[in-house]
Amino acid sequence: MLDGVLFAPPGNAVVALCAGVFGLLIGSFLNVVIHRLPKMMQRESDNYVAHESGKPLPHTDRYNLVVPRSACPHCGHPITALENIPVISYLFLRGKCVKCKTPISARYPIVELVTGALSAVLVWHFGSGLAGLATLVFAYLLIAMTFIDADTQLLPDDLTFPLLWCGLLVNLNGAFVPLSDAVIGAAAGYLTLWGVYWLFKLATGKEGMGYGDFKLLAALGAWLGWKMLPVIILLSSAVGAIVGIALIVFARRGRENPIPFGPYLAAAGMLALFYGKTITEAYLGFAV
Repeated sequence: MLDGVLFAPPGNAVVALCAGVFGLLIGSFLNVVIHRLPKMMQRESDNYVAHESGKPLPHTDRYNLVVPRSACPHCGHPITALENIPVISYLFLRGKCVKCKTPISARYPIVELVTGALSAVLVWHFGSGLAGLATLVFAYLLIAMTFIDADTQLLPDDLTFPLLWCGLLVNLNGAFVPLSDAVIGAAAGYLTLWGVYWLFKLATGKEGMGYGDFKLLAALGAWLGWKMLPVIILLSSAVGAIVGIALIVFARRGRENPIPFGPYLAAAGMLALFYGKTITEAYLGFAV
């Protein structure tokens, strides 16, 4: 059972490097997911409302993660294979569309680099067996959710539910925690934030977070077990408070503007994956 391996044998270096290259390619795909999945959800919602009201469907063309072909959002120039090489194409094009010269967001290569680097680190730490490959799925889903939530304040069920079920399946044989801990972790993760949500709403009359946050913490509990939930909640709350205060002070963001909690849960989940046991032991030792 893996509770958080800090270093893997040096022999994994080549495999980790290959995982990093693979991660760059996955990062390119995650950019598509981040951009299109919220639009797909909105189109589906629009069609549902129109159908229920007896109006013509506003969206009848195919739009998914594959169709239509990627293109410049400003001039419609189709992205060729040579223009879609992770990171390299962005540098070669100097961050601009080859046709209209409109700047391309730096977030595209950032997502690719983060995904590639994290893939290499995960395989280096956890190896290339079932558990190591599972951590890649864990990371990829968290990366997609982080950026989608940052953009839209939404955590799609299409991502949170697969993450939850994958966590339970991976732990059938106790890859990270015993299955009983995973099941309790999923239930406790959901109910914890559900309880916080209703306490806050009853006290203030406002909604402090979305249901997607409940599902994401449930998924993290399914992967890492119920014992890791306090660590995840404390880490995510601390990081969220620091970033929130910084946004208010330095970016002059109003307190009434919602701050997505999903990215902080995702970051805390990754930290708990690597160092959760160490943090827990240190905390318990300090408390004693």
